[in-house]
Formats: sequence, C-alpha cells, structure tokens
Amino acid sequence: MSRWGYFVRRVLLSIPVILFGTSATFIILRMGPIDPAGAIIGPDGDQRAYQQIRDQLGLDEPLWVQYIDFMTDLFTFNLGQSWVIHPGSTANELIIAYAPRTIWLGFWSVLIALFIGIPLGFYAGLNPNTWSDYLASFGGIVWRAMPNFWLAVIMVSLLSQSETFFFGFDWSSFVIDTPIVTAPPMDWMLDPDMGASERFTMMVAATKMILPAALVLGSSSMGNEMRIGRTAVLETVNSNYVETAKAKGVPGRILVWKHIFRNALIPLVPIITYEAFLLIGGSVLVETVFAINGLGYLFFQAAIQGDLPLVGGLMFIFILMIVFINILQDFLYTVIDPRVGYEGGA
Repeated sequence: MSRWGYFVRRVLLSIPVILFGTSATFIILRMGPIDPAGAIIGPDGDQRAYQQIRDQLGLDEPLWVQYIDFMTDLFTFNLGQSWVIHPGSTANELIIAYAPRTIWLGFWSVLIALFIGIPLGFYAGLNPNTWSDYLASFGGIVWRAMPNFWLAVIMVSLLSQSETFFFGFDWSSFVIDTPIVTAPPMDWMLDPDMGASERFTMMVAATKMILPAALVLGSSSMGNEMRIGRTAVLETVNSNYVETAKAKGVPGRILVWKHIFRNALIPLVPIITYEAFLLIGGSVLVETVFAINGLGYLFFQAAIQGDLPLVGGLMFIFILMIVFINILQDFLYTVIDPRVGYEGGA
C-alpha cells in the first residue's frame, strides 16, 4: 500500500471513531445522573412545570428517537440552546464567543513547547554528558513532574506578588497595565473595524495576559519534548546510516539537518500532537484558575450546572478536534517517514 493510500485509509477510519464518540456522549447525557428538566427549573420548581419542560425537550420520546434527533442535530451543527448558563443563547453562539480565548491560549502553549522543548532536547542530544545536557534533562523532568493545577496556582501567587519575589519587578505593569487573573480581550481578533494602533495594543495585552497560563499548559509537553527529543537524537546519531554519512565525508551541518534532525522528529510527532489532548483536558483547570473564560471554563460551568445541550455540543467539538489531530499526526508521519504504508514500515 502506498503512503497516500495508507493516509486515506486512516481518514476513513476516523468516521466510525466520531460515530462511537458521539454515541457515547448521548448515552452519558441521557443515562447519567443529571435530570435535564430538573436542572432547568431548579430545586424549587413545581411538578407541572417539570412535566411541561420534559415534553418540550422530548425526553418522554423513545430512546432511539432521541438518539436519532441528537445525532442529526450534532452532524448538522445544530447544537441546541443553552438551558442554564445563558438561557436563550444557542450553543453555537457561545462556542464562537468563547473559542478565541482557547485558541489564543492553545497557540501560545504549543509555541512555547515547540520552541523551547524541542531545541533544548536536540541540543542536549547533540552534547551528551555535559553540564548543559544535565541541566536540560533535569529541567525537563521537573517541568514534566509538576501538575498543571498546582503550577497554575503557584504562578498566580508569584505574579500577584511579583514585586516581593522578583526584587521590585511588577508583572501587572510590565509593558502594559493588565490584571493578573482575568479573561484576555479578544476584540482585536473579531472586530474588523478596529484601528491598527488599538488592535496592536489589545493584542499585546492579550498576549501578556495569556502567557502565564500558556506556560503552565505547555509545561507538560515541553518536558516530554525535551526528554524524547534528546533520546531520539542520541539514537539517530549512533545509527548505521549516520555513521555511513560520516564515513562519506558529509559536512557536519548537512549531517545534522538532513539526517539527524529529520529522523529524530519521527518519534516526536505523537508528542507534538498529544498537546491537543492537553489543551482539551488541561485547559479546563488552567482556564478556571486564570479566569480565561474559554471553552474549557465554559465546559466546566456547563457540566457542574447541568447544561446538557452545551455539554453535548462541546463534547462533539472536542471529539472533532481529537480526530482532526490524529489525522494531522498521520499526515505528518506520511510526509516525514517514507516507510509509512509499506510492508514492514511504521
């Protein structure tokens, strides 16, 4: 099977994965402990209003009818209306309103991990058993070991008292005055009529406000990339084809960039794409601590308040994100590793 045939097969296999994930979501929502009608009317609602809401929501319909309606709405992106958090607002509107903050947080989280973790790991692998190697390896282990929720609380505490801990340096007034814990302004991303100067100022403020949370969220992947990048480089340096290239007199720079780095990237592909899973799971905690008010925070609030249409819509979006990241991972494997798809290949 060719590489691209392998990739197409992987894309087609993602369809039953999506169906299974959305079906599991339906089962959890309909058979879970939360009563949708009870969540809407609250503990003081009367029985007549309770029954009317059940009738309006179709909760007395046969389960298979509810399942068909649920799946049809999801796959046509009719995600329903919020019942509890923002009554009258559709789940689509809320997702569009909250998503830019999560996208901005995810962008910087991935960027920090990629441009700190991978270079340090490769540098340590090219300079094994040196003080820089020991320092990078120790730093990777420490960052990897710190839980996101603990690191987030510590980061908020340090930044809120930065003048005490950092010899008079005030983080809240650095570059531009911003609060430590609040949702970053995202109007610069959404308002096409905003002036260039105002857009730039708001973008700088949003970047500064998101960086501590991004460092916390990207820390786990950064440690993984450093550790696995170092190991991958060491294995590649000692491989037969690198030794053969050295014997042929290939210059050191070409040897590093063409032979070592490209092949060392192969085991890093799943680690890089794994960051998307961290964004989905870890952003709930990080966004709550830093009050980012993104999709993670919205999902947390919808779950604890029983806003089931919003929970279902966000779960569907998260499932699509995970499947898309897996497809992207297969695509990167296809491009980087020519052995993919062939007998005996990866």
